[in-house]
Amino acid sequence: MADGPHRIARIDLDERTVLRRSPEVEHERVVAIADLLDENSFAPVGHPGGPYALILSVEDNRLAIEIRPEGGDALERLLLPLLPFRRIVRDYYTVCESYYDAIKHAGPSRIEAIDMGRRALHDEGAAMLRTRLAERVAVDTGTARRLFTLVCVLQMRPTRGQER
Repeated sequence: MADGPHRIARIDLDERTVLRRSPEVEHERVVAIADLLDENSFAPVGHPGGPYALILSVEDNRLAIEIRPEGGDALERLLLPLLPFRRIVRDYYTVCESYYDAIKHAGPSRIEAIDMGRRALHDEGAAMLRTRLAERVAVDTGTARRLFTLVCVLQMRPTRGQER
């Protein structure tokens, strides 16, 4: 686990609004959380340090990030509008679906080309998240990437045949 006071030691997603996930999306969620807890930098402005526990949820088309000292009461609650992320998240999911399909049916060059597009969109979403958090929380690029993955998971929309 990452050491130091400016880190996330626990992260939870508010599962009340999350639909059943595909195995690929569930894998992405598990990996993002494990990687995030293994290595991250998270420093809320004006607070001496953690480690921190986060709860991520979606409320009224906004990302809610509840920040707590590990084992303590809420320290701060951030709300970020999700509208600016809509295009990136939609495009990211479209490319991810193509990537998962390509893994099953396409050759290595096609998989690599799709993966490059997927990574570029992921980087764009992470940069936007980092910028929108900048005045209230300093995060490094890796932390922003993993948090963006979790933002995408929270914004999943139902597809045909998907149930709660």
